[in-house]
Amino acid sequence: MDKNSRFSAADSTGTQSAGTPSGAPTFGLGGLNAGAMAPAISVLIVDDEPGMRNFLIKALNKRFALVESADSIETAEEIRKRCHFDLIICDIKLPGRSGIEWHEAISGDERRSDIIFMTAYADLETAIEALRAGASDFILKPFRLEQMMAAIDRCVERRLMARENFVLKRELNTVYSSGSAMLGESQAIRDVDSIIRRVAPTPSAVLIEGESGTGKELAARALHENSGRSGAFVPVNCGAIAADILESELFGHTKGAFTGAQKAREGLFTFASGGTLFLDEIGEMPLGMQAKLLRVLELKAVRPVGSEQEISVDVRIVAATNRNLEEEVKEGRFREDLYYRLNVLTLTLPPLRDRPEDIPTLVHNFSRKLSKELGLPPVPLTHEDMAVISGYGWPGNIRELKNFVERCILLGRLPIESFARGDSMSQSSEITPTEGRGYPSSWPMDEVEKHHILQVLSEFQGNKSAAARQLGISRKTLDRKLQAWDEIQGAES
Repeated sequence: MDKNSRFSAADSTGTQSAGTPSGAPTFGLGGLNAGAMAPAISVLIVDDEPGMRNFLIKALNKRFALVESADSIETAEEIRKRCHFDLIICDIKLPGRSGIEWHEAISGDERRSDIIFMTAYADLETAIEALRAGASDFILKPFRLEQMMAAIDRCVERRLMARENFVLKRELNTVYSSGSAMLGESQAIRDVDSIIRRVAPTPSAVLIEGESGTGKELAARALHENSGRSGAFVPVNCGAIAADILESELFGHTKGAFTGAQKAREGLFTFASGGTLFLDEIGEMPLGMQAKLLRVLELKAVRPVGSEQEISVDVRIVAATNRNLEEEVKEGRFREDLYYRLNVLTLTLPPLRDRPEDIPTLVHNFSRKLSKELGLPPVPLTHEDMAVISGYGWPGNIRELKNFVERCILLGRLPIESFARGDSMSQSSEITPTEGRGYPSSWPMDEVEKHHILQVLSEFQGNKSAAARQLGISRKTLDRKLQAWDEIQGAES
């Protein structure tokens, strides 16, 4: 069969097929958006037939930033020496070496490209050979353009997903490489990072103190990630589990130990063996359970509910609380012996109001991650926006800041616009500068005026007439100022 006779100008549906002369008009790209460019994907076409090369080049140039071609394996090798290709579309029957022989000869380190093999002389043995050689897909000639584009789409999707996974892994490594999952450059955070790096490899218990929302679990995870322990990180919220089942959750139980125990179950201590058990809100633990926990920590063994045998466990304990456990001990609500057993080292996390210089870093980090998760564009932030955000006290700490950024992305409003509409920073707090700090001394007078007007407007839930009366200005003056700020904001964005 003549190779040129394998190609028809068009199939019965009118769709362009492989082998169309180079001067023929092109058609739609199957399920792809013909105008969309795949980000940074490079393609190499290897085929000894000029018509096939021109056909694919014309179709793929619309989608990819770099498309090159070669008429032989030797030429393809020369091109690959000067440029990496994410995707190779290669004919199997080529002069000299076949496409399969070429791909098999590439070492594992060099085989970083996906490959789609094409052939008009296909049988089962050839298909098996192609798959064994590492083919991503296998296309029979003649083919419809939609078939090729579908195969390319699958390869590109895998390639982009692999890149995204690589980036995510790098981000996770970056987060934990410094010894802490907490972001910021303030001295307070640097001190926390230093302590975490120093104590993480030790087996000592750590008690993390801090207000709600300061990132106690993130610090606990950083301790585990930098500990070198091979076991799992197991978090448990002591205040979220009913007192009558907390013992079973932590230590496990035997079959029939209590009503509903239809089968034996291992406890969280067992799951965390070789790793870290994070006891969040330890101050909420009932006194009776505290005595049992103390015994486990001293003996390094747990006794499942209903069992007479103890099971040895190797668990590093990290506990956290937003209460003052020393005061709890004095009030008789927390066992003194357990407090001293846990309080080998205390790690105190600073509230966000004590490290306002970290707020811009946190805001940009949350904006980038949340916009990706939500599939919405990030809200552009100006220096003016950041000054207002940094001047707020954030009683809910990092959790409140993250929720605020998410709300701005969902509503598609800038923070300043949110204030002007009467939205509060959180659902239960007013927009006020940090208590005791006043407005930053670096702010010019017009910025102080703007912040004060927006604050009053927020206090009156966006009622401009009431806000104007409170400010001692006319409603017309207030409207003029708000309009001027909106125009400036629109020009900057």
